[in-house]
Amino acid sequence: MTGRSRSAAPALLCLAFTLSACGNLSNRFETASPTSTAAPAKPNRTVMTQTPATEREHERILSSYGGAYDDPRLEALIGKTVDRLVAASDRPDQAYKVTILNSGAVNAFALPTGQLYVTRGLIALASDTSELSSVLSHEMADVLAKHASIREDQARQAAVVTRVVTDMSNDPDLTALALAKTKLTMASFSRQQEFEADGIGVGIAARAHFDPYGAARFLTAMERNAALKVGKSSFDPRAQDFLSSHPATPERVANAQASARQYTAPEDGERDRETYLAAIDNIVYGEDPSEGFVRGRRFLHPKLGFTFTAPDTFTLDNTAQAVIGVREGGTQAMRFDVVRVPAEQSLGDYLNSGWMEGVEKASTEDITINGFPAASATAHGDAWQFKVYALRFGSDVYRFIFAAKQKTTESERNARETVNSFRRLTLEEIQAARPLRIKVITAQPGDTVESLSHRMAGVDRPAERFRILNGLDAHAQVKPRDRVKIVVD
Repeated sequence: MTGRSRSAAPALLCLAFTLSACGNLSNRFETASPTSTAAPAKPNRTVMTQTPATEREHERILSSYGGAYDDPRLEALIGKTVDRLVAASDRPDQAYKVTILNSGAVNAFALPTGQLYVTRGLIALASDTSELSSVLSHEMADVLAKHASIREDQARQAAVVTRVVTDMSNDPDLTALALAKTKLTMASFSRQQEFEADGIGVGIAARAHFDPYGAARFLTAMERNAALKVGKSSFDPRAQDFLSSHPATPERVANAQASARQYTAPEDGERDRETYLAAIDNIVYGEDPSEGFVRGRRFLHPKLGFTFTAPDTFTLDNTAQAVIGVREGGTQAMRFDVVRVPAEQSLGDYLNSGWMEGVEKASTEDITINGFPAASATAHGDAWQFKVYALRFGSDVYRFIFAAKQKTTESERNARETVNSFRRLTLEEIQAARPLRIKVITAQPGDTVESLSHRMAGVDRPAERFRILNGLDAHAQVKPRDRVKIVVD
C-alpha cells in the first residue's frame, strides 16, 4: 500500500488480514540502503543466458528479501549439495545458481532459468543437510517439470485480474472476493504441482544418497514453525513464507513419506547433521537489525534511527510490506510503513489526497509528535474504523494506520500512545542493536529442553521454538553430547 494507492480496498484488506498478500512492495522503507551483509551470491555452476526480464525479477527478489546473504561456509555447503543433486537428476546438464536471501522468512523458490533462492530463515530451521537437500531438490524439480515457468504465467494472469478488479471497484467485499478466487485458483493449480515436485525431489535426493525422509521431516518442521507464528495473532503472517506458495498439508507429508519408502527404510539415508550444524553456526536468525526489527512490542530501525512501541495487547510482525500489529482477539490492528510525499506538500493535504477513501476531511489536524511535524485524520470503511497519522522524519514520511472494528476509548488511546512513542534512537541504542544468531552447542549431562531454552534470547515461546529448531517433537528430550541449536544475541 503505497502513497499512490487510489482505493480504500487495499488498506481495508491489509488491515483486516482477510488475505495474506496485499500487493508486492519491493521496499517498505524505500530509503534504506542495502544491508552490510548484502553481496552477490556466488554461482555453483554456470547459469543459462539471462534475459532483461529475468534480471529484473532477480533484482526484485533481492529487493523484497533484504538482498543476498554472504556466508562462504553456507555457500560452499549449498554448492556441494546442489552438485550432488544435479548429478543424480535426470537432467545433469541443467544449470543452476543458488542465491541465499538475507531474510528471516522461511522460503525457497525457483525461476524457470534455474535460478534457485533460499532464505537464511529456512536454512536456520533445517536440522541437517538432507532436509536442506529436500528443499533444493524440490525447487530443481519445479524447474525440470516446468512448474516454475507455468506458475510464472499463472501469477502474471492473476496479477492482471487483481489489478483490473482493484482499479475498477471501490467495493472491498467485491475486491476481496475476486482476490480470494484468484488465490484459490492458484492454490488448487499449485497443489498438484507440489505433489509432483515432492515426488521428483525425493527421488533426486535419494539417488544422491541423502536421507529421502528429510522432505517429510522438513515439511513437518515448517508447518510447526508456521503454526507458532499464527498462534500469536488472528492473521496469517506467511505471505512471504514457503507455505504460501508451496501449500503444506498432512497429505503432502504422507506423500513425501510414501515416496521415501520406495528408496530406503527410515534412518538409512545420509543426514550429514554435523557438517550442516557447523556450517550454520553463527548464522543470523530472524530479522536483520540494519533493516529494522521487532523486540517484543518495540520496533527499532537503527539505520534510519527511530523506534516506536505498540500497545500492551498487540503483537508486532515485521513483514515485507509493512510492520503489522494485531491486538489479541483481532478486533484492532495497525500498519506502519513509509510513503513518498513531496517536500512541498503538507501532511494534511497528503492525508486528503485520495490515496484512501472514506477520510473525513473535517477531522484532519496538523499536530506535532515529539518535535516532528505530523497530521492525523479519521476514516471509515464498511467493517473498520480508521485513525491515520502521517509523520515527517527528516526527508521521509512515515504512516501509521490504526483500524478498529468499533471505535472505543481504548482503540483511540492505543493509537495515540503508539504514535506518541515514535522517537529518535539514542547513539547507545543504535550501537547496541545487533542481530540474533544461531549458536550450536553440545548438551551436557543434566541439560533439558527447558534449561536449554532458557538460554535463548530475543524469541517468544522459547521452549516450543527450541523443539522446532531442533526437530524435537512434544515429548522428545535432549541427550548428553547432542549438538543443538539455540538463539542468542
